[in-house]
Amino acid sequence: MNETAVTVLVDNEAGEGLRAEHGLSLLVEAGGRTVLFDTGQGAALRHNAPRLGACLGSIDALVLSHGHYDHTGGVAEVLSAAPRARLIMHPNAALERYSVPPGKEPRAVGMPAAVRETILRLPAGAVVEALAPVGLGPGIGVTGPIPRETAWEDIGGPFFMDPHRRRPDALEDDQALWIATPGGAIVCVGCSHAGLINTLRYVRRVSGIETIRAVIGGFHLCNAKKRRMEETRKALQAAAPGVLLPCHCTGGEAVRALRDEECLRVAPCRAGARFHFSPHTAGECGVTSVPPGIAKEVAQ
Repeated sequence: MNETAVTVLVDNEAGEGLRAEHGLSLLVEAGGRTVLFDTGQGAALRHNAPRLGACLGSIDALVLSHGHYDHTGGVAEVLSAAPRARLIMHPNAALERYSVPPGKEPRAVGMPAAVRETILRLPAGAVVEALAPVGLGPGIGVTGPIPRETAWEDIGGPFFMDPHRRRPDALEDDQALWIATPGGAIVCVGCSHAGLINTLRYVRRVSGIETIRAVIGGFHLCNAKKRRMEETRKALQAAAPGVLLPCHCTGGEAVRALRDEECLRVAPCRAGARFHFSPHTAGECGVTSVPPGIAKEVAQ
């Protein structure tokens, strides 16, 4: 078994020479397969991928964690580069959606219209609708919709299916990617709108793997109230993941709170970082590089 590698192509923060963007994209290499998890808004992926040695034309699958613009903006460009790649997404990911804070103007946050049109034109069989767990190969899977079981996790924002706040958006399309390794499951999350703890518990259930070796991506704790943070910290202590690699929408205050927990290992994560997981050493997570210097996000 080869090592598993995860490269952060797009994040809100980036190393020197790379472009930062409000968004997320992870390149996963595992089990002889190459999977792109989300695309960011598009511009940062276009800039960063070649500088990080990522050949988008070689991917076997493109997985969308959910349908927000900051995770789907580069879909058309990626599928043009990799026309044989399967697109794994929940059908709700293509619906219109909005962020409508009380007393503020609505803001469209769904998949760009051009991306929707690209997906509609794809040939039969190119899109795999993740209405249930989907296998991508030996030891690699997508959760599909994640059950909402905790009483204290929420979707993390004022999200609606219309600009008038009439139809709340439960973000049923939110899903995660997991990779089986000898040391446990590596879990990639986009925004954890289903709840980080709900996600980890469901990954254990569908994968049959009890040990969580690493969690990488957006935890969406940026708006978390005190109770949610406290319960999340307690649940993570119980889950005992090998390493947490939070980025994107996790929130600086939440990252600091997680780092303050002595029993949790939290490592820096931003565009340009490459994490490799040895098949021989169960708990090992090596960092090939986390580039110096941080460029803050340039667009939302």
